[in-house]
Amino acid sequence: MTCVANSPADHPNSISSEHKQHEERLEDSDSNLKNVPMLTPEQERKLWRKIDLRLMPILSLMYLLSFLDRGNIGNAKLDGLVTQLDLTGNRYNIALTMFFIPYCLFECPANLALKVFRPSRWLPAISFIWGIVMTLMSLVKTYPQLVGVRACLGFAEAGLFPGVVYYLTLWYPRHMLQYRIGLFFGAATIAVEENLGAFSGLLAFAIGHMSGIAGLEGWSWIFLLEGLATIVVAIVARFVLVDFPDTATFLTPEERAFVIWKKKYDNSSVGEEEGFAARHVWAAFADWQVWLHILVFISIIGPLYGITLFLPTIIQSFGYDTPISQLLTVPPYVAATIILFVFAYYSDKLKMRFPFILAGLVMCLIGLSINISTAPNGVKYFGTFFIVIGSYAATPGVVSWLGNNLSGQYKRGVGMALQIGIGNFSGAISAVIYRSQDSPRFILGHAVELMFVGIGLISLPIVVFLYKRINAHRDAAERLVMEQGEKVQYSDEELRELGDRAPDFRYTL
Repeated sequence: MTCVANSPADHPNSISSEHKQHEERLEDSDSNLKNVPMLTPEQERKLWRKIDLRLMPILSLMYLLSFLDRGNIGNAKLDGLVTQLDLTGNRYNIALTMFFIPYCLFECPANLALKVFRPSRWLPAISFIWGIVMTLMSLVKTYPQLVGVRACLGFAEAGLFPGVVYYLTLWYPRHMLQYRIGLFFGAATIAVEENLGAFSGLLAFAIGHMSGIAGLEGWSWIFLLEGLATIVVAIVARFVLVDFPDTATFLTPEERAFVIWKKKYDNSSVGEEEGFAARHVWAAFADWQVWLHILVFISIIGPLYGITLFLPTIIQSFGYDTPISQLLTVPPYVAATIILFVFAYYSDKLKMRFPFILAGLVMCLIGLSINISTAPNGVKYFGTFFIVIGSYAATPGVVSWLGNNLSGQYKRGVGMALQIGIGNFSGAISAVIYRSQDSPRFILGHAVELMFVGIGLISLPIVVFLYKRINAHRDAAERLVMEQGEKVQYSDEELRELGDRAPDFRYTL
């Protein structure tokens, strides 16, 4: 491993932060960037693998439990929750919806809190809190209690998914990001992806047989054991998680310098803005791409929440009993995990996001069309594979795409939180459209999900067209400047402040 002077590091870097100590660490790391180690491709692969092994297992486990805890109500429903709490009419759907309201509202503030309180404290803390809430859910006796606890659960879980995604953008270059999001998101499928994926179905099947022990119903045991597991993992995470590359003691000084350099100059020749200012928050709210990406996110996350929250119910409408319905939720998620990793790998390799998102939308369109039809039950079950695979495999791409195209740490954090927070309101809609009286075809539910897919098929090409046009305009302007021999019109500080609007920034397609 040799050290060389890197030209990007020759640019002055003015970094500020909300904490004086963190600012000093950043200044120290800046001095190290003058002699960044030059790694061979094999050495670089080993370094990223070392980081993956430290970050991804615990993040995947936390995310797994997050979706177990929010989605296990679907399995609890089949184990007597509806009867015990008298969830007649739309009460069950309302209980689902109450999770999403605080969940969506608090995602943006939670991402700002992550930088203030540090990831190694913030993420385990919110995990510990929702673990307690989940455990207490096993004690609910009435419908109002269930609604209240579900709202508390949404509040506690709000910071995890946007926080982890934002956290990963602080570690990985933008064209290594989707695979890492896929790793932690995909590990959760085998567990639960967005609700009752493979592991959740198997776990609920086993726990359901504990009904009567200690005077608790089977559904109470589902909430209790999964809540306690979350508390244990949160405690472990407090000692395993690290904060930022500049403070990662598990890396050598040379490795830290390389990671900081690689990320800092990933999308700009002068680095990105790292300090906080109120204008960064406003910039995220005012950016056109954030709002268009929200529409794309809604088109994927709506069908995802709909099919996963009600997959056991939909399968049960095919004529299967409760245990078999739970077990039949497993194969679609196993298939989805495989396709997700394939999508993530090739999306990073090709440095393109939209083709894989489009493929996911088309699969959702096929699956929902099958299920809204009068096709035989076996064909409809096959159709659920398309919905789960399409919505699940496309989600990491939708999230990482916006993260790739927002420059400036705080602008990116706010923008991604807006995308996920507002987009997740489609989950609140999905929670109430699959009504028991619509069984077995669930025409209303499937029709609304098809509407979401239609939104994506319209908004996705618009985003791609605008990105291509802006990139082409910046390429043409750069060529003109070079041909005319003009001097650079912007200082390094101005380019950092411009972020993704800088003339040297190119949007990922």
